[in-house]
Amino acid sequence: MMPATSPQRRSLRDALGIALALAAPLISLIYLAWLVFGLPFVPFDVFDWMTRVLPGGLITFGIDTMVQTLVALGFDLKDTAKLAEQMMAVAGYLVTLWLMATAFLMLVPLRIGRRGPLFGAAVGLLAGILLVPVVLSVYTTPEVGRLVSVLWILLAHTAWGAALGLVHVWVRPQGRYGEPAPAAEEPGSAETATVPRPVETAPSAGPAAVPIFAETISRRKFILRVGGAAAVITASGAGVATYLRLTKEEPYVGPSFPLPNADARIQPVPGTRLEYTPVPEHYRIDINTIPPDIDIEDWRLEIRGLVQEPLDLSLEQLQTDYPPQEEFVTLSCISNPVGGPLISTTLWTGARLSQVLETAGVLPEAKFVHITSEDGFHETAALDVIRNDPRIMLTYSFDRQPLPQGHGSPLRVYIPNHYGMKQPKWIVGIELTADFQPGYWVERGWSREAIVNATSVIDTVYADGLERKYGSPVVPVGGIAYAGDRGISEVVVRMDDGPWEQAELREPLSGLTWVIWRYSWPFQPGQHTLYVRCRDGEGNWQVAESSDTYPDGATGLHAFRIPADYVFPEG
Repeated sequence: MMPATSPQRRSLRDALGIALALAAPLISLIYLAWLVFGLPFVPFDVFDWMTRVLPGGLITFGIDTMVQTLVALGFDLKDTAKLAEQMMAVAGYLVTLWLMATAFLMLVPLRIGRRGPLFGAAVGLLAGILLVPVVLSVYTTPEVGRLVSVLWILLAHTAWGAALGLVHVWVRPQGRYGEPAPAAEEPGSAETATVPRPVETAPSAGPAAVPIFAETISRRKFILRVGGAAAVITASGAGVATYLRLTKEEPYVGPSFPLPNADARIQPVPGTRLEYTPVPEHYRIDINTIPPDIDIEDWRLEIRGLVQEPLDLSLEQLQTDYPPQEEFVTLSCISNPVGGPLISTTLWTGARLSQVLETAGVLPEAKFVHITSEDGFHETAALDVIRNDPRIMLTYSFDRQPLPQGHGSPLRVYIPNHYGMKQPKWIVGIELTADFQPGYWVERGWSREAIVNATSVIDTVYADGLERKYGSPVVPVGGIAYAGDRGISEVVVRMDDGPWEQAELREPLSGLTWVIWRYSWPFQPGQHTLYVRCRDGEGNWQVAESSDTYPDGATGLHAFRIPADYVFPEG
């Protein structure tokens, strides 16, 4: 039999497999380095960079698609929206590395020999150089300096490239160029790949002799060896990282104070969402896959622009120099669909913004307040609105506890009657200006005012609560209604195309929170749909026509469909 020689290019299937086996461990290791040492986690930074530079319409399409997909799959948006963003970031980065490595394995000739790791390292270094400005543009890693972060990015990707080049040379389709291939296996054996393990050459070969590779392994063995090693590295890194992340999380201690409506006559129907949201369950939507981590000791709030005296205020100064004010607040996201979970209620504490601005001495020509965040987010509010509304506060506490990192620590702003998109977190600067500057989401086509739309939701039809009222079976139905600081004056419920019936309203926590309502539904066997609608404190009915969240927030009536066997009547 004539000796065979290797092909000059490896198969696409082999290249894809090798590329994937090397990309996953890199992601696992840089994730571990992020948790342990505070080094940049490149997939998140690249994703955050993309959300800042891509057109607003494309970002909106991505948000809507993600929300609709999660809803269609039955996931809770509040718990999974941020996780979905992070998974998209990791997947995008993984695919990019995968394609780069595959291209390298397919295009670089196998003849490069010992220069393989050098070629691969050059490719990895180039990737790192391209990533450095991207990461630094969204830099939110204060645990390490920028120089250390840059060196880490370059080192990690250069090492990945060198490993890619090494495996490219080490794992041969079969044989070696210009050399006899190892003896063929028996007919029907698996396609083989050669592992370079040199053995002693024959004495007659002389100095120019080329080592003969004495071992061949099947593709299956290669997958078990290289793929298995990659899987172990990936799983180990992810496992350790997960353990470290969980051990960093502090247990939540609920509010130590009684709620102001604890003795209210109307009680929530079992299954209605909690009237007071535990802080760990408070929804979080922002432009970051991971929240900025600000060193509170070094942080200062800079107040600049059209003021007599520029200020640099520490958190301690905000807490001690200004009387704290507290408000029970419901906050809703403009991306929340009708009946969605992106709405929460807790106790906010902070300093009145108008008083802080008075300290700086606002000049007469100032008309607007432009607020900027550590992550590049920014928003503008009218100065006269801030002066005339004492409820607007620079918030530093949730639930009488320090503001959590994920919710804007050390400082965020609260502006009543507006969606969350108008209320920056991780605030680092305030500028008084004469001209209006569109905010981050306004620049991307969302509402300039972002006034909260009145909304009402059916949370539960409590099947186990079937009771009799005036001799007829009734089922408790419950939910929430919210209209910003306008309050709720009325909630009505109807079955199918029947008449609207009044629901009972529970006294709210404050004039800035949602209202819990309950309704006794006269039970009728069969399949039905219940609808709910509210009227705000100014007498305006909730908009019944359906509209998407973009650009002004969702409208429409929430419906609860009851299957024929949902409730079991009394016998």
